[in-house]
Amino acid sequence: QLQLVESGGGLVQPGGSLRLSCAVSGFTLDDYAIGWFRQAPGKEREGVSCISRTGTYTQHADSVKGRFAISRDNAKNTVYLQMNSLKPEDTAIYYCAAPAWGSTCPQRVTSYNNWGQGTQVTVSS
Repeated sequence: QLQLVESGGGLVQPGGSLRLSCAVSGFTLDDYAIGWFRQAPGKEREGVSCISRTGTYTQHADSVKGRFAISRDNAKNTVYLQMNSLKPEDTAIYYCAAPAWGSTCPQRVTSYNNWGQGTQVTVSS
């Protein structure tokens, strides 16, 4: 069974920071790129950040560039999303996901076929 589990969400004030973790099991992490996505109430799920299998390539949505950073520690089977300068519009459930084996950060959300359960991030004063 392939499994991804997100953690680290919570309530923060605008301008604050959080670090999300995505712990994976059931497969070797360094065989897969990993993406972070988010879904706000009434909104479609959108891509946030993605990191390649080796970590040499990363991408971010325009809305989070300069504020979020993605990294991975394959030895710990964990991918991280560092979220800084948080804004109320960042409020959403955040998910990590893996695409098909050998795929590097595909553009389509539907290309990711293994998903975690999500962790809630709320940015509010």
